[in-house]
Amino acid sequence: MIGVTVKPNEPFEKALKRFTKSCEKNGIISDVKQHQRFEKPSEERKRIRTSARRKLQKEIAEQRKRRLY
Repeated sequence: MIGVTVKPNEPFEKALKRFTKSCEKNGIISDVKQHQRFEKPSEERKRIRTSARRKLQKEIAEQRKRRLY
């Protein structure tokens, strides 16, 4: 459970902003958005493949960058 302690003389909006930022950091918001509607198994596989492809391309780019220096 995520909690944020409100400091004395701190505006509510600022505490709410810290709370939402901590929720995003832990991945709660993206998880809730995913479960708002049913995802077909084929869509899930496609999403997983594209994320894996993106991750692999990022790793390759970082290796190339390291090689140059």
